[in-house]
Amino acid sequence: VSLPREIFRVLGLMKMDMLNFTIQSLRTHLQDHTIQYERKKFQEILDKLPSSLDCTREWLRKAAAEVSASSSQPPPHPAVGGSPAAHSPGAVSSSTTVPSLMSVLNRGYMNLLCWEPGQKEYPETLFMDQARLQDVQAQVNQLTIIAAVLLVTSGMCGSTLCGSPGFVARLKQVTKVLLEGLSCTRYEEALEDISDQVLQEVSRTLSQMGYAAFATDKCASLKGQIKSVADKGNAVRHVVEQRIRSFLSLFVSPDGQNSQKDFPKGLDPIQEELLEVGRKFGSVIHHNRQ
Repeated sequence: VSLPREIFRVLGLMKMDMLNFTIQSLRTHLQDHTIQYERKKFQEILDKLPSSLDCTREWLRKAAAEVSASSSQPPPHPAVGGSPAAHSPGAVSSSTTVPSLMSVLNRGYMNLLCWEPGQKEYPETLFMDQARLQDVQAQVNQLTIIAAVLLVTSGMCGSTLCGSPGFVARLKQVTKVLLEGLSCTRYEEALEDISDQVLQEVSRTLSQMGYAAFATDKCASLKGQIKSVADKGNAVRHVVEQRIRSFLSLFVSPDGQNSQKDFPKGLDPIQEELLEVGRKFGSVIHHNRQ
């Protein structure tokens, strides 16, 4: 009986290997076919709707304005001894350059990561990729909350507790589970549960390590700081968002680098997930450029 079972198991593995090989060998053809199909569908949209690029124009116009504004900022500390005319408003405006198409596109793509659903229409040129981009956005939002919770907890608990084997991994896992499938509008209630779970894990780990439990006021402070991560203006959350966006921007540029040496500090616990999200984001963007 064991021999036939083993034969069927090996045959199953061979079928899977053949399937993977077939998919891999057809990958280039499938990608080309997908690009042609999306171009055809998009052309059909253009033919049917006279104003079918209004949202795309607005999306690019906003990105161009942001790039121009950032590039035209005067230096914060003018050189000593420079002439007054060199730093006059007229001189600043005259040195303003027209942003390149690539920089505008890159900024526009990055803006998709903070797109407010329901407030404005998605750019028409991204309709075919909207679901995948929104999935990436949801993952980025989740990773932002996870990283912020871990940073707040490590700041309150110190390196000794956070250095305990498995402590950070357990906090990360419970935070991820409680955020799974939730929209941004429900983060506040989720963080209430997350703060309770974090406190339980902290108390359990302190007990295992032979340390005294946190005082009531320190527990209340930790819980309050975790719950405050729900606020988009929270300082820790803002820093995490900026670091994540800066890292993901490396995946947008066609010649960008995305090696682990560029990984932002303080986000090591989510490194694996963030790298995966970055690759997925870059893949969708590069496909859309075709």
